[in-house]
Amino acid sequence: MPTTKLTEAFSLFDKANGNDPNKEIVNGQPIAKELIYGQRMTQTLNSFISDASEALQLAARAQHICRWEIPRNSYPMDRVGYLKWREELKKFHAKKAVEILEKVGYDKETIDRVSFLIQKKKLKKDEDTQILEDVICLVFLEFYYSEFYEKHTSEKVIDILQKTWKKMSEKGHQAALNLSYPEKGLDLIKEAIA
Repeated sequence: MPTTKLTEAFSLFDKANGNDPNKEIVNGQPIAKELIYGQRMTQTLNSFISDASEALQLAARAQHICRWEIPRNSYPMDRVGYLKWREELKKFHAKKAVEILEKVGYDKETIDRVSFLIQKKKLKKDEDTQILEDVICLVFLEFYYSEFYEKHTSEKVIDILQKTWKKMSEKGHQAALNLSYPEKGLDLIKEAIA
């Protein structure tokens, strides 16, 4: 049963993400992109593990909070620019989440933990950071991968899939292989992990 604070935090995260001017069509209705992304993160986390800590649940929901405020094209469109953008985003998302968690009245320990997780510290060493990364990868594969591979060359898709696969745990790999993909998508995954 979710705590009152958790429900309130989710509600405030969703309210913030509901301001995303970018829309995605879901069941025929336009919905703010980051709002649906946060909800998909929660849904995927809950199906991936049954006993996520409250900090992990909060970090998953706030993973992309207000992402549109720092557009990708505000950094050079090269690898270095991309990495710098990603680093800045992690800090930005953590800061936004912390502001909301303070407003809700969370203790410092929980707030620090959520910030740590959103910044993906100690990947492969911290169990919750790894679970969060697995969930991020699973959300990409389930909801965004088909659109992604239609827009890019097979070489680029395979490269991204290999990088994604490297970040995931064995449990994450199993969950990813249990998702259903169109034939082309599955062929690219098989090639990437061969």
